[in-house]
Amino acid sequence: MVARNRLPPWHEEVRLANGRNIVIRPIRPDDAPALRAGFELLQPEEVRQRFLDDVPEMTPELAHRMTHPDSRSEFALVVSEPLPPGEALIGGVARVAVVPGTRDAAFTVLVSSYVAGMGLGRHLMRRVVRWSRGKKLDRVHGDVREDNAPMLALLDSMGFSRAPGGAPGLVHAVLDLAPAGANGTSGPDVGAGPGEGEAAERG
Repeated sequence: MVARNRLPPWHEEVRLANGRNIVIRPIRPDDAPALRAGFELLQPEEVRQRFLDDVPEMTPELAHRMTHPDSRSEFALVVSEPLPPGEALIGGVARVAVVPGTRDAAFTVLVSSYVAGMGLGRHLMRRVVRWSRGKKLDRVHGDVREDNAPMLALLDSMGFSRAPGGAPGLVHAVLDLAPAGANGTSGPDVGAGPGEGEAAERG
């Protein structure tokens, strides 16, 4: 997976290992129709991995909520075809939001099966962590289905720990973002490194 060109913040043009060109960028209000259309293409297992439940459809209200994050406390990226709004298929979404009243952020990531296995899960999670660090938060966490082995392996490789007390069937993964010097150590290094794109992640 190779990123190219200089673009606005949080925008990337990427060529995947299979030769497909994609764009990773912040979500926009006009992505709502594409999100709803993309939802129809998801397999039931993909829906359960993202929403942790069987969700029959993406309603207009849910699509509106997802495409209008509060920039003060929320951030969302999409993996999109390099086409005009309304024409591009969205193949992945990463969302992170500050938990009210805390210095923690909760994340969710979904990479569709048609672009899975090419490093996008790791790529998106690194940006989730980067945004959280930029907000000077203490932790980023999320719930993952215990049968979602690829995502759990990805999070393990990025330094996430598995916290006890999660809901049945779910694993609560937590990454400590303590800055260097706060306790004599620094938080886990989740920057680019060997193996980028080699795992088959689907979050």
